[in-house]
Amino acid sequence: CNREWRRGDYGGETRMVLAELGNKISKAIQQMGAETIIDDKVVDKMMNTVALALLQGDVDVKLVKKLKDDIKTSCKVDSMASGVNKRKVIQSALMKGLCGLLDPGKASFKPKKKRANVFMFVGLQGCGKTTSCTKLAYYYRKRGWKTALVCADTFRAGAYDQLKQNATKAKVPYFGSYTERDPVVVAEKGVNQFKKDKYEIIIVDTSGRHKQEDALFEEMQAVHKAVDPDEVIFVMDSSMGQAAKLQASAFQKSVDVGSIIVTKLDGHAKGGGALSAVAATGSPITFIGTGEHIDQFEKFETKSFVDQLLGLGNLQGLKEIIEDKSVMESQEKLVQKITSKGGEFTFRDMYDQFQTLMNLGSFGKVMSMIPGFKNLMGDGREEQSQFRIKRFMTVMDSMTNQELDSDLKIFNTQPDRLYRIAVGSGVDQRVVWEVLETFKQFKRVADQLKIMGRNGLDFSRMHAGEKERSIQNLAGAMSPQILQRMGGMQNFANLIKQMDSMGGMNMSTTTQKPKKPRSKKGRRR
Repeated sequence: CNREWRRGDYGGETRMVLAELGNKISKAIQQMGAETIIDDKVVDKMMNTVALALLQGDVDVKLVKKLKDDIKTSCKVDSMASGVNKRKVIQSALMKGLCGLLDPGKASFKPKKKRANVFMFVGLQGCGKTTSCTKLAYYYRKRGWKTALVCADTFRAGAYDQLKQNATKAKVPYFGSYTERDPVVVAEKGVNQFKKDKYEIIIVDTSGRHKQEDALFEEMQAVHKAVDPDEVIFVMDSSMGQAAKLQASAFQKSVDVGSIIVTKLDGHAKGGGALSAVAATGSPITFIGTGEHIDQFEKFETKSFVDQLLGLGNLQGLKEIIEDKSVMESQEKLVQKITSKGGEFTFRDMYDQFQTLMNLGSFGKVMSMIPGFKNLMGDGREEQSQFRIKRFMTVMDSMTNQELDSDLKIFNTQPDRLYRIAVGSGVDQRVVWEVLETFKQFKRVADQLKIMGRNGLDFSRMHAGEKERSIQNLAGAMSPQILQRMGGMQNFANLIKQMDSMGGMNMSTTTQKPKKPRSKKGRRR
Protein backbone atom coordinates (compact mmCIF):
# COMPACT_ATOMS: atom_id res chain seq x y z
CA CYS A 1 0.00 0.00 0.00
CA ASN A 2 1.23 3.49 -0.79
CA ARG A 3 1.42 4.90 2.68
CA GLU A 4 3.80 7.68 3.61
CA TRP A 5 4.60 6.35 7.08
CA ARG A 6 3.85 3.53 9.48
CA ARG A 7 3.30 3.76 13.21
CA GLY A 8 3.92 0.24 14.46
CA ASP A 9 7.69 0.18 14.76
CA TYR A 10 8.27 3.50 16.50
CA GLY A 11 6.60 3.34 19.88
CA GLY A 12 3.18 4.47 18.59
CA GLU A 13 4.30 8.02 17.76
CA THR A 14 5.59 9.15 14.40
CA ARG A 15 8.75 11.22 14.73
CA MET A 16 11.33 12.36 12.26
CA VAL A 17 14.31 10.08 12.87
CA LEU A 18 16.55 12.44 10.91
CA ALA A 19 16.14 14.84 13.86
CA GLU A 20 18.39 12.48 15.88
CA LEU A 21 21.12 12.92 13.29
CA GLY A 22 20.69 16.70 13.44
CA ASN A 23 20.82 16.68 17.25
CA LYS A 24 24.08 14.71 17.27
CA ILE A 25 25.76 17.03 14.78
CA SER A 26 24.45 20.13 16.61
CA LYS A 27 25.83 18.78 19.88
CA ALA A 28 29.25 18.23 18.28
CA ILE A 29 29.27 21.85 17.04
CA GLN A 30 28.22 23.14 20.49
CA GLN A 31 30.95 21.14 22.22
CA MET A 32 33.49 22.55 19.80
CA GLY A 33 32.22 26.08 20.47
CA ALA A 34 32.53 25.56 24.24
CA GLU A 35 36.26 24.80 24.02
CA THR A 36 38.53 27.53 25.41
CA ILE A 37 41.20 27.02 22.74
CA ILE A 38 40.28 25.95 19.21
CA ASP A 39 43.05 23.94 17.56
CA ASP A 40 43.36 21.08 15.06
CA LYS A 41 42.77 18.49 17.81
CA VAL A 42 39.40 20.07 18.64
CA VAL A 43 38.43 20.00 14.94
CA ASP A 44 39.45 16.32 14.71
CA LYS A 45 37.34 15.50 17.76
CA MET A 46 34.30 17.33 16.35
CA MET A 47 34.64 15.68 12.93
CA ASN A 48 34.96 12.21 14.49
CA THR A 49 31.64 12.80 16.29
CA VAL A 50 30.00 14.14 13.12
CA ALA A 51 31.34 11.22 11.05
CA LEU A 52 30.01 8.68 13.55
CA ALA A 53 26.57 10.36 13.51
CA LEU A 54 26.49 10.28 9.69
CA LEU A 55 27.52 6.62 9.57
CA GLN A 56 24.80 5.76 12.10
CA GLY A 57 22.39 7.63 9.79
CA ASP A 58 23.35 5.17 7.00
CA VAL A 59 25.33 7.72 4.95
CA ASP A 60 27.86 6.05 2.64
CA VAL A 61 31.27 5.61 4.29
CA LYS A 62 33.12 7.02 1.24
CA LEU A 63 31.04 10.19 1.33
CA VAL A 64 31.64 10.56 5.08
CA LYS A 65 35.41 10.10 4.64
CA LYS A 66 35.48 12.70 1.85
CA LEU A 67 33.55 15.19 3.99
CA LYS A 68 35.91 14.63 6.91
CA ASP A 69 39.05 15.01 4.77
CA ASP A 70 37.72 18.14 3.01
CA ILE A 71 36.96 19.93 6.28
CA LYS A 72 40.30 18.98 7.80
CA THR A 73 42.05 20.30 4.69
CA SER A 74 40.10 23.58 4.54
CA CYS A 75 40.20 24.22 8.31
CA LYS A 76 43.87 24.20 9.28
CA VAL A 77 43.15 26.03 12.53
CA ASP A 78 46.74 26.17 13.79
CA SER A 79 47.82 28.13 10.71
CA MET A 80 44.93 30.64 10.81
CA ALA A 81 45.57 34.30 11.61
CA SER A 82 44.90 35.36 15.19
CA GLY A 83 41.99 37.71 14.33
CA VAL A 84 39.97 35.08 12.47
CA ASN A 85 36.78 33.74 14.10
CA LYS A 86 37.80 30.07 14.04
CA ARG A 87 34.49 28.73 15.33
CA LYS A 88 32.58 30.48 12.55
CA VAL A 89 35.01 29.28 9.85
CA ILE A 90 34.72 25.66 11.04
CA GLN A 91 30.92 25.78 11.30
CA SER A 92 30.64 27.35 7.82
CA ALA A 93 32.92 24.66 6.35
CA LEU A 94 30.83 21.91 7.96
CA MET A 95 27.58 23.44 6.70
CA LYS A 96 29.02 23.69 3.18
CA GLY A 97 30.18 20.06 3.35
CA LEU A 98 26.79 18.78 4.53
CA CYS A 99 25.06 20.72 1.75
CA GLY A 100 27.51 19.16 -0.71
CA LEU A 101 26.38 15.67 0.38
CA LEU A 102 22.79 16.42 -0.63
CA ASP A 103 23.17 18.77 -3.59
CA PRO A 104 24.16 17.35 -7.00
CA GLY A 105 24.53 20.89 -8.37
CA LYS A 106 21.82 20.43 -11.01
CA ALA A 107 18.80 22.74 -11.22
CA SER A 108 15.33 21.16 -11.25
CA PHE A 109 12.62 21.80 -13.83
CA LYS A 110 10.58 24.98 -13.30
CA PRO A 111 7.01 24.78 -14.71
CA LYS A 112 5.73 27.73 -16.71
CA LYS A 113 2.34 29.37 -16.37
CA LYS A 114 -0.26 29.41 -19.19
CA ARG A 115 1.08 26.26 -20.85
CA ALA A 116 0.87 22.51 -20.24
CA ASN A 117 3.66 21.12 -18.01
CA VAL A 118 3.59 17.31 -18.03
CA PHE A 119 5.12 15.38 -15.11
CA MET A 120 5.56 11.62 -15.38
CA PHE A 121 5.99 9.69 -12.11
CA VAL A 122 8.06 6.49 -12.00
CA GLY A 123 9.22 4.31 -9.11
CA LEU A 124 9.01 0.99 -7.33
CA GLN A 125 5.68 -0.48 -6.27
CA GLY A 126 4.77 0.56 -2.72
CA CYS A 127 7.09 3.58 -2.59
CA GLY A 128 4.26 6.10 -2.18
CA LYS A 129 4.10 7.11 -5.84
CA THR A 130 0.32 7.51 -6.23
CA THR A 131 0.09 9.46 -2.96
CA SER A 132 2.97 11.69 -4.06
CA CYS A 133 1.22 12.40 -7.38
CA THR A 134 -1.78 13.73 -5.48
CA LYS A 135 0.39 15.69 -3.06
CA LEU A 136 2.24 17.42 -5.90
CA ALA A 137 -1.07 18.23 -7.63
CA TYR A 138 -2.43 19.64 -4.36
CA TYR A 139 0.80 21.61 -3.77
CA TYR A 140 0.49 23.39 -7.12
CA ARG A 141 -3.30 23.79 -6.89
CA LYS A 142 -2.95 25.66 -3.61
CA ARG A 143 -0.53 28.03 -5.35
CA GLY A 144 -2.96 28.93 -8.10
CA TRP A 145 -2.03 26.40 -10.81
CA LYS A 146 -4.64 24.51 -12.82
CA THR A 147 -3.69 20.89 -12.04
CA ALA A 148 -4.90 17.44 -13.15
CA LEU A 149 -4.05 13.75 -12.60
CA VAL A 150 -3.86 10.85 -15.09
CA CYS A 151 -3.83 7.22 -13.87
CA ALA A 152 -1.74 5.16 -16.30
CA ASP A 153 -1.23 2.37 -13.75
CA THR A 154 -3.30 -0.42 -15.31
CA PHE A 155 -1.24 -3.18 -13.69
CA ARG A 156 -2.03 -2.82 -9.96
CA ALA A 157 -5.55 -3.68 -8.83
CA GLY A 158 -7.22 -0.69 -7.20
CA ALA A 159 -4.68 1.86 -8.50
CA TYR A 160 -7.33 3.90 -10.31
CA ASP A 161 -9.67 3.78 -7.30
CA GLN A 162 -6.87 5.00 -5.03
CA LEU A 163 -5.96 7.89 -7.33
CA LYS A 164 -9.66 8.80 -7.78
CA GLN A 165 -10.19 8.86 -4.01
CA ASN A 166 -7.05 10.96 -3.40
CA ALA A 167 -7.85 13.35 -6.26
CA THR A 168 -11.38 13.89 -4.95
CA LYS A 169 -10.00 14.72 -1.51
CA ALA A 170 -7.51 17.17 -3.07
CA LYS A 171 -10.23 18.64 -5.36
CA VAL A 172 -8.14 17.89 -8.46
CA PRO A 173 -9.62 16.60 -11.77
CA TYR A 174 -8.50 13.09 -12.80
CA PHE A 175 -8.56 10.72 -15.80
CA GLY A 176 -8.41 6.94 -15.91
CA SER A 177 -10.16 3.81 -17.19
CA TYR A 178 -11.52 0.57 -15.72
CA THR A 179 -11.67 -1.17 -19.11
CA GLU A 180 -8.60 -0.04 -21.07
CA ARG A 181 -5.59 -2.22 -20.12
CA ASP A 182 -2.96 -0.47 -22.26
CA PRO A 183 -1.28 2.23 -20.12
CA VAL A 184 0.06 3.99 -23.22
CA VAL A 185 -3.47 4.56 -24.55
CA VAL A 186 -4.77 5.78 -21.16
CA ALA A 187 -1.81 8.12 -20.62
CA GLU A 188 -2.01 9.60 -24.12
CA LYS A 189 -5.79 10.14 -23.97
CA GLY A 190 -5.63 11.72 -20.50
CA VAL A 191 -2.76 14.09 -21.31
CA ASN A 192 -4.32 15.18 -24.63
CA GLN A 193 -7.69 15.81 -22.94
CA PHE A 194 -6.20 17.98 -20.20
CA LYS A 195 -3.99 19.84 -22.68
CA LYS A 196 -7.13 20.60 -24.70
CA ASP A 197 -8.78 21.93 -21.51
CA LYS A 198 -5.80 24.27 -20.89
CA TYR A 199 -4.49 22.61 -17.70
CA GLU A 200 -1.06 23.85 -16.59
CA ILE A 201 0.16 20.92 -14.45
CA ILE A 202 -0.63 17.43 -15.76
CA ILE A 203 0.70 14.57 -13.60
CA VAL A 204 0.85 11.03 -15.01
CA ASP A 205 1.00 8.13 -12.52
CA THR A 206 2.57 4.93 -13.94
CA SER A 207 2.83 1.30 -12.77
CA GLY A 208 5.35 0.48 -10.05
CA ARG A 209 8.26 -1.61 -11.24
CA HIS A 210 11.62 -3.12 -10.23
CA LYS A 211 14.98 -2.59 -11.89
CA GLN A 212 15.15 -6.28 -12.84
CA GLU A 213 11.74 -6.26 -14.61
CA ASP A 214 12.69 -5.53 -18.23
CA ALA A 215 9.11 -5.79 -19.58
CA LEU A 216 7.85 -3.11 -17.21
CA PHE A 217 10.76 -0.86 -18.12
CA GLU A 218 9.85 -1.21 -21.81
CA GLU A 219 6.27 -0.23 -20.93
CA MET A 220 7.56 2.81 -19.03
CA GLN A 221 9.61 3.87 -22.06
CA ALA A 222 6.52 3.50 -24.30
CA VAL A 223 4.46 5.73 -21.96
CA HIS A 224 7.32 8.23 -21.92
CA LYS A 225 7.38 8.34 -25.71
CA ALA A 226 3.59 8.77 -25.93
CA VAL A 227 3.20 11.67 -23.46
CA ASP A 228 6.62 13.33 -24.00
CA PRO A 229 6.85 14.67 -20.41
CA ASP A 230 8.64 17.88 -19.47
CA GLU A 231 9.90 16.20 -16.30
CA VAL A 232 10.29 12.58 -15.17
CA ILE A 233 10.09 12.29 -11.38
CA PHE A 234 11.49 9.23 -9.62
CA VAL A 235 9.69 8.50 -6.31
CA MET A 236 11.81 6.70 -3.75
CA ASP A 237 11.11 5.18 -0.33
CA SER A 238 13.64 6.51 2.21
CA SER A 239 13.68 3.14 4.07
CA MET A 240 15.84 1.77 1.22
CA GLY A 241 18.81 3.74 2.51
CA GLN A 242 21.96 3.44 0.39
CA ALA A 243 20.34 0.77 -1.81
CA ALA A 244 18.33 3.60 -3.36
CA LYS A 245 21.33 4.55 -5.47
CA LEU A 246 21.14 1.30 -7.50
CA GLN A 247 17.41 1.70 -8.19
CA ALA A 248 17.71 5.40 -9.03
CA SER A 249 20.60 4.69 -11.41
CA ALA A 250 18.61 1.93 -13.16
CA PHE A 251 15.67 4.26 -13.75
CA GLN A 252 18.04 7.00 -14.87
CA LYS A 253 19.40 4.72 -17.61
CA SER A 254 15.92 3.81 -18.86
CA VAL A 255 14.33 7.29 -18.91
CA ASP A 256 15.87 10.68 -18.28
CA VAL A 257 15.01 11.20 -14.60
CA GLY A 258 14.94 14.93 -14.00
CA SER A 259 14.22 15.01 -10.26
CA ILE A 260 13.46 12.84 -7.24
CA ILE A 261 10.83 12.81 -4.50
CA VAL A 262 11.79 11.01 -1.27
CA THR A 263 8.87 9.60 0.76
CA LYS A 264 8.43 8.28 4.32
CA LEU A 265 11.26 10.50 5.52
CA ASP A 266 9.59 10.92 8.93
CA GLY A 267 9.87 7.34 10.12
CA HIS A 268 13.08 5.68 8.98
CA ALA A 269 16.62 5.82 10.38
CA LYS A 270 18.04 5.28 6.89
CA GLY A 271 16.74 8.63 5.61
CA GLY A 272 20.18 10.25 5.66
CA GLY A 273 21.63 7.43 3.59
CA ALA A 274 18.79 7.63 1.10
CA LEU A 275 19.17 11.38 0.62
CA SER A 276 22.93 11.25 0.12
CA ALA A 277 22.77 8.17 -2.11
CA VAL A 278 20.17 9.72 -4.40
CA ALA A 279 22.06 13.00 -4.62
CA ALA A 280 25.06 11.00 -5.83
CA THR A 281 23.08 9.97 -8.94
CA GLY A 282 23.11 13.57 -10.18
CA SER A 283 19.33 14.20 -10.04
CA PRO A 284 18.14 16.86 -7.57
CA ILE A 285 15.68 16.06 -4.78
CA THR A 286 12.75 18.43 -5.26
CA PHE A 287 10.22 17.35 -2.60
CA ILE A 288 10.12 15.16 0.51
CA GLY A 289 7.12 13.38 2.02
CA THR A 290 6.93 13.79 5.80
CA GLY A 291 3.62 12.11 6.65
CA GLU A 292 0.53 10.44 5.26
CA HIS A 293 -1.65 13.56 5.03
CA ILE A 294 -2.01 15.43 1.77
CA ASP A 295 -0.31 18.58 3.09
CA GLN A 296 2.66 16.77 4.66
CA PHE A 297 4.79 17.43 1.63
CA GLU A 298 7.69 19.88 1.59
CA LYS A 299 9.77 21.49 -1.09
CA PHE A 300 13.37 20.36 -0.65
CA GLU A 301 16.05 23.03 -0.61
CA THR A 302 19.44 21.80 0.52
CA LYS A 303 20.54 24.75 2.64
CA SER A 304 17.15 25.20 4.30
CA PHE A 305 17.01 21.45 5.03
CA VAL A 306 20.49 21.40 6.62
CA ASP A 307 19.75 24.60 8.60
CA GLN A 308 16.54 23.09 9.98
CA LEU A 309 18.28 19.78 10.68
CA LEU A 310 20.86 21.55 12.85
CA GLY A 311 18.29 23.70 14.67
CA LEU A 312 19.16 26.88 12.74
CA GLY A 313 15.59 27.24 11.44
CA ASN A 314 14.09 27.35 7.97
CA LEU A 315 12.88 30.89 7.41
CA GLN A 316 12.12 30.28 3.74
CA GLY A 317 9.78 27.42 4.66
CA LEU A 318 8.22 29.50 7.42
CA LYS A 319 7.68 32.35 4.95
CA GLU A 320 5.88 29.99 2.54
CA ILE A 321 3.52 28.90 5.35
CA ILE A 322 2.85 32.50 6.42
CA GLU A 323 2.23 33.55 2.82
CA ASP A 324 -0.50 30.94 2.36
CA LYS A 325 -3.47 32.85 0.94
CA SER A 326 -5.85 31.99 3.80
CA VAL A 327 -3.27 32.90 6.48
CA MET A 328 -2.40 36.23 4.83
CA GLU A 329 -6.07 37.19 4.40
CA SER A 330 -6.76 36.36 8.06
CA GLN A 331 -3.82 38.43 9.33
CA GLU A 332 -4.48 41.39 7.02
CA LYS A 333 -8.12 41.47 8.15
CA LEU A 334 -7.06 41.48 11.81
CA VAL A 335 -4.44 44.24 11.32
CA GLN A 336 -6.97 46.35 9.42
CA LYS A 337 -9.50 45.93 12.21
CA ILE A 338 -7.33 46.68 15.25
CA THR A 339 -5.58 49.65 13.60
CA SER A 340 -8.84 51.30 12.48
CA LYS A 341 -10.49 53.97 14.59
CA GLY A 342 -12.25 52.37 17.55
CA GLY A 343 -10.97 48.91 16.62
CA GLU A 344 -10.26 46.58 19.55
CA PHE A 345 -8.86 43.06 19.87
CA THR A 346 -11.62 40.72 21.10
CA PHE A 347 -12.06 37.10 22.17
CA ARG A 348 -13.47 36.36 18.71
CA ASP A 349 -10.19 37.58 17.20
CA MET A 350 -8.22 35.30 19.51
CA TYR A 351 -10.48 32.38 18.51
CA ASP A 352 -9.76 33.13 14.82
CA GLN A 353 -6.02 33.21 15.54
CA PHE A 354 -6.23 29.79 17.21
CA GLN A 355 -8.16 28.47 14.21
CA THR A 356 -5.48 29.77 11.82
CA LEU A 357 -2.76 28.20 13.99
CA MET A 358 -4.52 24.82 13.95
CA ASN A 359 -4.82 24.99 10.15
CA LEU A 360 -1.04 25.44 9.74
CA GLY A 361 -0.52 21.73 10.48
CA SER A 362 2.11 20.26 12.79
CA PHE A 363 3.22 22.59 15.62
CA GLY A 364 6.55 20.80 15.78
CA LYS A 365 7.16 21.43 12.08
CA VAL A 366 6.37 25.15 12.38
CA MET A 367 8.45 25.50 15.56
CA SER A 368 11.47 23.76 13.99
CA MET A 369 11.49 26.43 11.27
CA ILE A 370 12.12 29.19 13.85
CA PRO A 371 15.80 29.49 14.86
CA GLY A 372 16.26 28.25 18.43
CA PHE A 373 12.81 26.62 18.63
CA LYS A 374 13.68 23.21 17.17
CA ASN A 375 13.53 21.31 20.46
CA LEU A 376 10.98 23.57 22.16
CA MET A 377 8.11 21.08 21.87
CA GLY A 378 9.98 18.01 23.11
CA ASP A 379 8.43 14.54 23.28
CA GLY A 380 4.68 14.79 23.76
CA ARG A 381 4.68 18.58 24.10
CA GLU A 382 3.21 19.12 20.64
CA GLU A 383 0.13 17.04 21.51
CA GLN A 384 -0.22 18.89 24.84
CA SER A 385 -0.11 22.29 23.12
CA GLN A 386 -2.69 21.29 20.52
CA PHE A 387 -4.95 19.84 23.24
CA ARG A 388 -4.63 23.08 25.27
CA ILE A 389 -5.62 25.26 22.29
CA LYS A 390 -8.57 22.99 21.47
CA ARG A 391 -9.72 23.20 25.09
CA PHE A 392 -9.45 27.01 25.02
CA MET A 393 -11.54 27.04 21.82
CA THR A 394 -14.14 24.82 23.53
CA VAL A 395 -14.32 27.35 26.40
CA MET A 396 -14.86 30.21 23.91
CA ASP A 397 -17.56 28.15 22.14
CA SER A 398 -19.56 28.50 25.38
CA MET A 399 -19.33 32.31 25.28
CA THR A 400 -22.20 34.45 24.03
CA ASN A 401 -21.77 36.72 21.01
CA GLN A 402 -21.61 39.69 23.38
CA GLU A 403 -18.72 38.08 25.30
CA LEU A 404 -16.85 37.03 22.13
CA ASP A 405 -17.08 40.57 20.73
CA SER A 406 -15.76 42.18 23.92
CA ASP A 407 -12.53 42.32 25.88
CA LEU A 408 -11.91 41.68 29.59
CA LYS A 409 -14.16 44.50 30.85
CA ILE A 410 -17.35 42.46 30.69
CA PHE A 411 -15.82 39.72 32.89
CA ASN A 412 -14.34 42.21 35.36
CA THR A 413 -17.74 43.82 35.91
CA GLN A 414 -19.75 40.55 35.79
CA PRO A 415 -17.51 37.73 37.15
CA ASP A 416 -20.50 35.34 37.48
CA ARG A 417 -20.24 34.84 33.70
CA LEU A 418 -17.05 32.80 34.26
CA TYR A 419 -18.93 30.13 36.22
CA ARG A 420 -21.58 29.82 33.49
CA ILE A 421 -18.89 29.42 30.79
CA ALA A 422 -17.04 26.78 32.85
CA VAL A 423 -20.22 24.72 33.32
CA GLY A 424 -21.21 25.11 29.68
CA SER A 425 -17.82 23.94 28.37
CA GLY A 426 -17.40 21.16 30.96
CA VAL A 427 -14.14 22.45 32.44
CA ASP A 428 -12.91 23.74 35.77
CA GLN A 429 -13.23 27.49 36.34
CA ARG A 430 -9.43 27.61 36.52
CA VAL A 431 -9.26 26.81 32.77
CA VAL A 432 -11.52 29.80 32.02
CA TRP A 433 -9.08 31.99 33.98
CA GLU A 434 -6.24 30.57 31.83
CA VAL A 435 -8.14 31.68 28.72
CA LEU A 436 -8.42 35.20 30.18
CA GLU A 437 -4.70 35.30 30.99
CA THR A 438 -3.83 34.15 27.47
CA PHE A 439 -6.12 36.85 26.08
CA LYS A 440 -4.16 39.47 28.05
CA GLN A 441 -0.93 38.40 26.31
CA PHE A 442 -2.57 38.52 22.86
CA LYS A 443 -4.07 41.92 23.61
CA ARG A 444 -0.68 43.38 24.63
CA VAL A 445 0.72 42.54 21.17
CA ALA A 446 -2.47 43.82 19.47
CA ASP A 447 -2.31 47.11 21.40
CA GLN A 448 1.30 47.53 20.33
CA LEU A 449 0.30 47.01 16.68
CA LYS A 450 -2.39 49.66 17.12
CA ILE A 451 0.23 52.14 18.34
CA MET A 452 2.55 51.27 15.44
CA GLY A 453 -0.22 51.86 12.89
CA ARG A 454 -1.47 49.93 9.88
CA ASN A 455 1.97 49.72 8.26
CA GLY A 456 3.65 48.86 11.54
CA LEU A 457 5.10 45.56 10.30
CA ASP A 458 6.15 46.86 6.89
CA PHE A 459 9.78 47.59 7.74
CA SER A 460 10.56 48.49 4.13
CA ARG A 461 8.93 51.88 4.81
CA MET A 462 11.00 52.63 7.92
CA HIS A 463 14.47 54.02 8.43
CA ALA A 464 16.96 52.23 10.72
CA GLY A 465 15.92 54.02 13.92
CA GLU A 466 12.22 53.32 13.40
CA LYS A 467 12.94 49.63 12.73
CA GLU A 468 14.87 49.27 15.99
CA ARG A 469 12.12 51.00 18.01
CA SER A 470 9.40 48.87 16.41
CA ILE A 471 11.32 45.64 17.13
CA GLN A 472 11.87 46.70 20.76
CA ASN A 473 8.16 47.54 21.15
CA LEU A 474 7.14 44.15 19.74
CA ALA A 475 9.58 42.36 22.06
CA GLY A 476 8.24 44.35 25.01
CA ALA A 477 4.73 43.14 24.27
CA MET A 478 5.83 39.48 24.24
CA SER A 479 5.94 37.10 27.16
CA PRO A 480 9.44 37.20 28.76
CA GLN A 481 9.53 33.37 28.77
CA ILE A 482 8.89 33.20 24.99
CA LEU A 483 11.51 35.90 24.36
CA GLN A 484 14.04 33.97 26.42
CA ARG A 485 13.36 30.76 24.45
CA MET A 486 14.08 32.68 21.26
CA GLY A 487 17.54 33.53 22.57
CA GLY A 488 16.81 36.95 24.05
CA MET A 489 16.28 40.38 22.52
CA GLN A 490 19.26 40.18 20.13
CA ASN A 491 18.20 36.87 18.57
CA PHE A 492 14.60 38.09 18.25
CA ALA A 493 15.79 41.24 16.47
CA ASN A 494 17.97 39.17 14.12
CA LEU A 495 15.01 36.89 13.30
CA ILE A 496 12.76 39.87 12.46
CA LYS A 497 15.48 41.41 10.26
CA GLN A 498 16.06 38.11 8.45
CA MET A 499 12.34 37.76 7.74
CA ASP A 500 12.22 41.38 6.60
CA SER A 501 15.14 40.85 4.20
CA MET A 502 13.12 38.00 2.62
CA GLY A 503 10.10 40.27 2.17
CA GLY A 504 8.08 38.30 4.70
CA MET A 505 7.18 40.86 7.35
CA ASN A 506 4.58 42.95 5.55
CA MET A 507 1.28 42.10 7.24
CA SER A 508 -0.30 45.42 6.37
CA THR A 509 -3.44 45.57 4.32
CA THR A 510 -2.92 45.21 0.60
CA THR A 511 -2.18 48.56 -0.96
CA GLN A 512 -4.16 49.45 -4.01
CA LYS A 513 -2.59 51.01 -7.04
CA PRO A 514 -3.56 54.66 -7.40
CA LYS A 515 -6.11 55.22 -10.08
CA LYS A 516 -5.01 57.22 -13.11
CA PRO A 517 -6.74 60.58 -13.31
CA ARG A 518 -9.32 60.79 -16.04
CA SER A 519 -8.41 62.85 -19.05
CA LYS A 520 -10.51 65.95 -19.50
CA LYS A 521 -10.73 65.20 -23.20
CA GLY A 522 -13.21 62.53 -24.13
CA ARG A 523 -11.28 61.26 -27.13
CA ARG A 524 -7.61 60.85 -27.84
CA ARG A 525 -6.45 62.46 -31.08
